[in-house]
Amino acid sequence: MFLVAGLGNPGEEYALSPHNLGFLTIDRLAEQSGIRVTRKDSKALIGLGEIDGREVMLAKPQTYMNLSGVSLAPLMEKHQIAVENLIVVYDELDLPWMELRIKPKGSAAGHNGMKSVIQSLKTSDIVRVRLGIHPGHPLSSGAEFVLAPIKRSQMKELDDFVGRAADAVRSITAEGVEKAMTNFNRRAPGLTT
Repeated sequence: MFLVAGLGNPGEEYALSPHNLGFLTIDRLAEQSGIRVTRKDSKALIGLGEIDGREVMLAKPQTYMNLSGVSLAPLMEKHQIAVENLIVVYDELDLPWMELRIKPKGSAAGHNGMKSVIQSLKTSDIVRVRLGIHPGHPLSSGAEFVLAPIKRSQMKELDDFVGRAADAVRSITAEGVEKAMTNFNRRAPGLTT
């Protein structure tokens, strides 16, 4: 079974912030596959089902972003999910808006949610889907930016972006991370930098 974990913050005030792209991707996958992500388990909301014939657990840790690993480690232990079957989806301020990067492993690169996951699982060999949120201009406060609502002008793009993120996850579960990287690790449409 695959565990697809989207990182984010619970609560209405954060629902449409850049920091919640992981949650939004889980919502899209759930909607596409008829999975209800409503069951409470190990400080997460989870849903069990199938994506393209493969058994999956979709999870949204409810511990707030910086403690994501506190939820995922016990969830994986309880359900005996191997780390190689974990896919973590989260926002990435180091990438431009709409750019998507799949990585098979690596450091947290300053992302506190991913840092918590790596510390809790005691490995950095974790497949991740990083979703670029940098607006392309200097930010006075990255922390404020990631928690503020997504701009209205980006909402149409957001729908496409979340759809692409869901497709990337499906590609990983169906074809493996290497093939998915070949298919998805290209510049986002319209980016010139």
